[in-house]
Amino acid sequence: MAVVDAHQHFWNLETGSYPWLTPESGPIFRTFEPEELLPQLAAAGVDRTVLVQSMDSSADTGAMLAQADAYDVVGAVVGWVPLTRPEEAAGALERYRRHPKFAGIRHLIHDEPDPDWLLQDTVIEGLRLLAAADLPFDVVAVLPRHLEHVPVLAERVPGLRMVIDHLARPPIREKGWEPWASLLARAAACPGVYAKVSGLNTAAAPDWTGEDLRPYVEHAVELFGPDRLMFGSDWPVATLAGDYARVWRETRAALSGLDEAGKAQVLGGTATRFYRIGEVAA
Repeated sequence: MAVVDAHQHFWNLETGSYPWLTPESGPIFRTFEPEELLPQLAAAGVDRTVLVQSMDSSADTGAMLAQADAYDVVGAVVGWVPLTRPEEAAGALERYRRHPKFAGIRHLIHDEPDPDWLLQDTVIEGLRLLAAADLPFDVVAVLPRHLEHVPVLAERVPGLRMVIDHLARPPIREKGWEPWASLLARAAACPGVYAKVSGLNTAAAPDWTGEDLRPYVEHAVELFGPDRLMFGSDWPVATLAGDYARVWRETRAALSGLDEAGKAQVLGGTATRFYRIGEVAA
């Protein structure tokens, strides 16, 4: 079974626009391209990645699809369409679906001033386009309010497959638990909802280890099971709190309670199925 990193990014500050990325972002305020990641993937034994959008723009999506053409290791691309403009989104989806590696949509909802952005009627209409096309939606659940929206979306948009990025940022640094744990449980009760074991290191204290992540990861395993969980590095954002090798090593340590079959699902099987890596696009 292929090993898959289900969440990583590339960006080029000379050719792309990323308003959220500023000098205050520290060491990630620079260009990150495939050549830098490839040896780290090889060292970890990762076979494929899911390249996820870094900006709400068609330019970013186009750049990712070009990188997917150039690098076999990119197995799937999660891009962007204007969900608040459903007609325009429909046209973009029609174009993008011709690409064999186009596999889903994300929007930087955590950058929207309105915490209820996802529940707008136009966005719901846009998400129904995804459901009709059987394309999943990555949910950037940073605020508890974002996580509350997941069961609402599951009800209002039947058939929409969703994946919660970064386990919705559990309060690891504070060693907190609620309301995160209960809200994640409500989301997991929806069978079409999955989650990524990703981005946890940047939610933890600087000296984090797999033991710090373990209670949160084990709660997710209990709720979703390994068949609805997938590993992601969140590289290069992850470099704010460790390198790729550390994220890979300590995430596997946090998953050590799983049997080999369960680990294989989280480390590749789930992402391969969810994003249909290796399948020919419709």
